[in-house]
Amino acid sequence: MTASKSITILGATGSVGGSTLSLVREHPDRFVVHALTANSDYEGLAKLALEFKPAHVVIADEAFYSPLSETLAGTGIEVCAGAPALIEIAAQKVDLVVGAIVGIAGLAPVWNAVEAGQTIALANKEALVSAGHLIMPAAQKHGANILPIDSEHNAIFQCLRHERQDDIERIILTASGGPFLRMTPAEMRQVTIEQALQHPNWSMGPKVTIDSATMMNKGLELIEAAWLFDKGATKLDAIIHPQSTLHGLVGFKDGSWLAHLGIADMRVPISYALGWPERLSWKAQPFDFGSALQLDFAPVNEAKFPCFRLAKQVMGGADEQAIILNAANEEAVERFLKGDIGFCDIAGQVEAALAAGDFGIVADSFDAVVALDREIRQR
Repeated sequence: MTASKSITILGATGSVGGSTLSLVREHPDRFVVHALTANSDYEGLAKLALEFKPAHVVIADEAFYSPLSETLAGTGIEVCAGAPALIEIAAQKVDLVVGAIVGIAGLAPVWNAVEAGQTIALANKEALVSAGHLIMPAAQKHGANILPIDSEHNAIFQCLRHERQDDIERIILTASGGPFLRMTPAEMRQVTIEQALQHPNWSMGPKVTIDSATMMNKGLELIEAAWLFDKGATKLDAIIHPQSTLHGLVGFKDGSWLAHLGIADMRVPISYALGWPERLSWKAQPFDFGSALQLDFAPVNEAKFPCFRLAKQVMGGADEQAIILNAANEEAVERFLKGDIGFCDIAGQVEAALAAGDFGIVADSFDAVVALDREIRQR
């Protein structure tokens, strides 16, 4: 009988957290939930806590500590609040930490989990984009395992499981192209928030969905892939694949390619991490080979999607540039979602931030990464 795994889910009320817990529901004998965290959704966190009975819950926004505590009074669940508690819970020893906090807010807990030598199912790409140059050496030093659960990175991870690094010639991530693949640049200047939040294939949170629409998401994923798979910019690329059926390709020096094929459901890569090094059986939607299987591919139009171009320019360059790219993009996306700027202004604001430079801050430590990120946001 397979022993149960203890898990902590950072960002339990988001889309990745929800997908993870849906798999836990299917296997109540395989997993014990040690801790759940959320940013401000204390009602959602309380509901999950009452269902899964974790030992600890953490609400990052301290303003919601009291109502969360009141809701969980008498359950025996320890309730904590604030960023220090979030960072601390990530280091408490479990079999698997799911890093599903969106944006730079997920960096500190992921960093602490790495230093604690945890096995981390990582959905937070911003952590590696901003601090991959620190996280990957730290993971090796402390014996931490990083299992990517972005669909594309997980696909590559599976393709490379039994391959030698020296045999790899190319790694290609696929991109759906988002909701505006068929739009002209003129039409994209009129895009509304509601349109940008309608992804054709995937159900994701608002920030990731907007990043997909601008294709910044794919650019960030390329930077992340460079750290995960130890490959330079010349060996990494992305292609448009509207069907989101094929998630990643690896080319080898003998001319052969391996590709990962699967349904567009985040539970596929998450289940791989939950079961690792085995595979977790769950009630996945059958892949229908009986229907017409269409696989279309096209290069990314970098003129139409300048965010992707900017990310590719940053990849493989100075570490500080990736931090600036990520921070400026997060701020610009937030402004767009508030209605302060237009959709096409996102790329312009990121490009302006990159042109302005790093004010001499060298990102050679975790604190320096945080300082530069803060400087860009304030600027």
